[in-house]
Amino acid sequence: MSIQNRYEFLFLFDCENGNPNGDPDAGNSPRIDPEDMHGLVSDVALKRRVRNFVQTSFDNVSPNAIFIEHATNLNKPITKAHEETGGAPAGGGNRKQVGDARDWMCKTFFDVRTFGAVMSTGANAGQVRGPVQFSFARSVDPILPMDVSITRMAVADKAAGAKTSADYEKWENEQEEDKLRTMGRKALIPYGLYVAKGFISANLAKGTGFSDDDLKNLWDALLNMYDHDRSASKGMMSCRGLYVFKHVGTDSDPNQRIKQAMLGCAPAHKLLDKGAIVDIVRKSATSPRSFADYEVVVHRDRLPAGVELLIP
Repeated sequence: MSIQNRYEFLFLFDCENGNPNGDPDAGNSPRIDPEDMHGLVSDVALKRRVRNFVQTSFDNVSPNAIFIEHATNLNKPITKAHEETGGAPAGGGNRKQVGDARDWMCKTFFDVRTFGAVMSTGANAGQVRGPVQFSFARSVDPILPMDVSITRMAVADKAAGAKTSADYEKWENEQEEDKLRTMGRKALIPYGLYVAKGFISANLAKGTGFSDDDLKNLWDALLNMYDHDRSASKGMMSCRGLYVFKHVGTDSDPNQRIKQAMLGCAPAHKLLDKGAIVDIVRKSATSPRSFADYEVVVHRDRLPAGVELLIP
């Protein structure tokens, strides 16, 4: 059964001495808003880490397999969906065949149920609008992108004429020692606390079958995903808070209350705007260098009627 409540959430995470999200158009430097120098992390970067955590947790097995895997061809599972449902794996399926394949994809893949997908790239399995969406995350304060020089004590040159390991051994012995190391660059920020806004539609969940179990797995992923996605380039990244707003309704009539819970009882901005319910206050006048330089204040008394605040 799909979820019966609308949700919004604030996701707080930070990065210490790392690059939380490199920009390929800027030499993989940390993403920034050039107007105010606040840091940015893209929605797709957050979704990737959710996918990685779920894939690790469930061994990439249905019903929690991952459709958008690293280094795969998306047409492979789409074709398999038609093979499993007696559709048209070569393409050109009718409406029923496309619908059956779409339903199979939703039942099999967590990320299709959650984030949606375009599945008309080969054998057509239609398109799915996902109930869960993220905004770009933005840092609370401006960040300082840094470009640090590093030295690699080896090279990866293609030695002319070398075909065997012995050829490379001979080439190494002929080189000056200083020529067998190389310089490189590493982009990072000293510290940044980021806030992402999330939205979960109960109405769109009906179309994909996004359930309460899927919702629990999403919360688990957000709370734990950075502990299973370590790399030298990312530095120290951690979840620092997850604040979930659940719409439950106010009407005394049970049926009407269910409708209210699905449609929502307050606009998202009244829940997610800075200082509306959750306020992040900087405690130090100097540049923040850790989460201890901030205080998160929750104003439960400001919650609109029909909305609950959950902190998983």
